[in-house]
Amino acid sequence: MFAQLPGVQSALTALSADDPHEIGGYRLHARLGSGGMGVVYLAYTPGGRPIALKAVRREFAADPEFRERFAQEVASARRIHGLFTAQVVDSGEDDHTPWLATAYVPGPSLHQVVQRHGPLPVRTVLLLVAGIAEALQEIHRVGVVHRDLKPANVLIAGDGPRVIDFGIARAADAAALTGVGLRIGTAAFMAPEQALGHPVTPATDVFALGALAGFVAAGVPPFGNGPESGALYRVVHEHPDLGRIPPELHDLLSWCLAKSPQDRPTTAELIAAVRAHPLVGQRPEFTDGWLPRPVLEEVGGRADGGPAGESAAPAGESAAPAGPSAGSGRPGPPVPVPVRVPEHLQATRAAAAHHAPAAGRGGTMPYAPAPSPAPAPSPAPAPSPVPVPSPAPVAAVPPVAPVTPVAPAPPARRERRRDRSRLPAVALAAAALLACGGGAYWFGLPPEEGDAPAVEPTAAPPRPAASAYVPGYAQAELTAPDSGYEFDLRAGKVVPVETAAWYLARDSDAFLLPEESDAFVADGSGELTPDDCARGIETRPVTTLPFKALAKERPFCVRSPDQREVAIVRLVEATSAGSVTIAVDHFRKS
Repeated sequence: MFAQLPGVQSALTALSADDPHEIGGYRLHARLGSGGMGVVYLAYTPGGRPIALKAVRREFAADPEFRERFAQEVASARRIHGLFTAQVVDSGEDDHTPWLATAYVPGPSLHQVVQRHGPLPVRTVLLLVAGIAEALQEIHRVGVVHRDLKPANVLIAGDGPRVIDFGIARAADAAALTGVGLRIGTAAFMAPEQALGHPVTPATDVFALGALAGFVAAGVPPFGNGPESGALYRVVHEHPDLGRIPPELHDLLSWCLAKSPQDRPTTAELIAAVRAHPLVGQRPEFTDGWLPRPVLEEVGGRADGGPAGESAAPAGESAAPAGPSAGSGRPGPPVPVPVRVPEHLQATRAAAAHHAPAAGRGGTMPYAPAPSPAPAPSPAPAPSPVPVPSPAPVAAVPPVAPVTPVAPAPPARRERRRDRSRLPAVALAAAALLACGGGAYWFGLPPEEGDAPAVEPTAAPPRPAASAYVPGYAQAELTAPDSGYEFDLRAGKVVPVETAAWYLARDSDAFLLPEESDAFVADGSGELTPDDCARGIETRPVTTLPFKALAKERPFCVRSPDQREVAIVRLVEATSAGSVTIAVDHFRKS
């Protein structure tokens, strides 16, 4: 119920002097995580039962519209009783600091599982799809759309997945919190209609489930990693890259990842398709062997160790999946195309109609439930979709100026294309998006090397206003001995991986960016200012930071997900033994 946002901490940490020791009569034990919306604590009931208690930040608690919507979402969440969701235990929507308590799940998130153990077997992925689809059925039944389904928001227990953090994103949308740099949803798992600011429906969550399953099966999201702008563009305009995904999953995931909501399966159809798969059979069960042994041992170790052990991260963590910044394989054309239901899956629609939830066809009705949703009607024998106009495709944004790449893109990198014939339409499309506000995004597409702009801009692009950055720390020289360590950019120190909220990681030959962070590389070895970084990120963002392109201390900058902090970095040394040394200047907005 607590929308997971960029910059979340994933490690269980001790309470600080600023943390309360009790909320709503529950004793707080430690921090499980924090994000743009609030802080998640490990707490205990008076009888000693562990719970995850989620407290809203003060600035959001002061917004009457947010409070009203939060109360509505909590009321809906209390009606969700699915076996694959984290149950609501208690809430304090009228307290000075609104809070929500859910069942504590002592298991890793799917994001953590894939990071530590790599892609999961096909049968495991299919079972996860069925379990998560069942959770979504229950969520949709009460008129809620998750809006931020991703690997960090699915915890793994020995008897199946648990979907967490549904509902609060709707409250955030209503309160217009995106105005303070908060992004509702995660680019690599966001449906096209959500990226474009159109109304979301249950089909939006089905798309996210398809992207999640692709990540779990391949270790990389079907639309790649990298900065939000690039991932969002690919979500809206390109086909998913299924090159790393086992062929047994292609039809099912292509169905889920259809650009048009009407072309996606319902959750009931998804469950029926899994049951029809030869690797699962008619009775998908989370029995012995459903998880690979190393994962099962980790899950069992957490359950045996209890909350005192390693954090199960109910709040999730930064959703920057491990792996390259874009998938392999050839990209499709930039315009969405209709998706045909695979012939061997056609029968699942008829079978699923007998078990369809009351919410009905995911892509056929706007999801705007009243504050007190009425009980769901009985299931219909076969849904009769009402046609809904598909979201109009948005053309690529005209480039500001030819871009000199930092380094040639590796062969496996997704090639970016643009449709020259549609470039003049971008002004109207962008104006419509900006007028709608809310979840609308502007998609910038850098030109291909040596390619002149197809349309001359009528005026120079506006330069961002001065950012009023003030120095944080200066010339911090940090050395990571190997790829098991990352640079904590906020604190200016070296920490083990998966520890920092805003970080710069590295492998053997390149730096790795968090998904929600943006980056820019200077043309030469001169000085960079925070304002240079802001302008560069808006006009020439980069997605790769190979060491060879950063030789001779060529400066580059990394901006935090909330856009309030900038780190200006220089590569001092990358040794053959594996250590990497950088020099960092940190700035923050005053």
